[in-house]
Amino acid sequence: MATATVTATTPAPESYKLELLSPYGPVFRDVLRSPPRDCDSSEVPTIDLSNVRGNDLERRALANTIRHAAENTGFFYIKNHGIPKSQIDAAFQQAQSFFSQPVEKKAEVSQKQSKFFNGWSERRETSISPTESRDHREGFSFRYDPKYDPETKDLDAIPDKVKSCLRHEDFVWDRTSHLPGFKDDMIADGVLNYYPKNTAAKDSVIDVGIGAHTDLQCFTFLWQDSVGGLQVLNQDGQWIRVPPVPDTFVVNIGDFLMRLSNDRFRSTVHRVFNYAAEDRYSMPFFFGFNFDEECSVLPSCIDEENPAKYEPISCGEWCRLRFEKTYRKD
Repeated sequence: MATATVTATTPAPESYKLELLSPYGPVFRDVLRSPPRDCDSSEVPTIDLSNVRGNDLERRALANTIRHAAENTGFFYIKNHGIPKSQIDAAFQQAQSFFSQPVEKKAEVSQKQSKFFNGWSERRETSISPTESRDHREGFSFRYDPKYDPETKDLDAIPDKVKSCLRHEDFVWDRTSHLPGFKDDMIADGVLNYYPKNTAAKDSVIDVGIGAHTDLQCFTFLWQDSVGGLQVLNQDGQWIRVPPVPDTFVVNIGDFLMRLSNDRFRSTVHRVFNYAAEDRYSMPFFFGFNFDEECSVLPSCIDEENPAKYEPISCGEWCRLRFEKTYRKD
């Protein structure tokens, strides 16, 4: 009588190791293989900033709400932030104008000619996550320059020590001067992101827009359009979607603030996938210290049971170490 051979199959593991870049070498996180789910309001709350100019009791309550969010997921929305919609719309239109140019025109402001990672980065030029694909996005980075700021009354009054820390480069603005109003709407310090639309078949595996990472400065303000695609890794190793909410910014804690708080505040891993059949744009603005500023763990975050976990380091050295990992050539 014939016998049948049954081959046992090993079930796929429920999680995988995600490798993350850090200034001091690789860091690994266990990530569930289950599909991303929508976030809930306890994980990513919406915080109303109306009381930022309220009385002492109202401001303390607001500060406690922000502190709780920073210690939990490290991500939250803010509304009533005071930034005019017209200003946001103008910046968004400039982002569309820049990225819609021919490749050879954008290449005139290529990041490859910058000393400080300013300018345009083409698709797949960056690889922010060793575990995932190279980043399927274009970026345009720029740094604050006081000579273009209408609020700057006297350039000579700026201390030489401060001037030496500025990381602006004129080629960024000189070679985008053909775009009407571009410089006027972009004089701050930030990044424009462009994630091309998804043309693959439904349920296909696609390249990550920007790979899993944490932000390196103190905190980030993120404006995102209506397309969506932002995912955050929660404390259980589950990817959760953080969808666009009209008239809000997303705020997230960065590595440097987590370091200063002795890990009380949480710098959370996040990434972007654009599954939509339309282009996605976002504008993150990064807040941190002058590059020459050496910072230590805050005294209020240290006690006998919780000594300082980190040595002092300058913000510039911290950023340099991380950038070198992000823009590797392999």
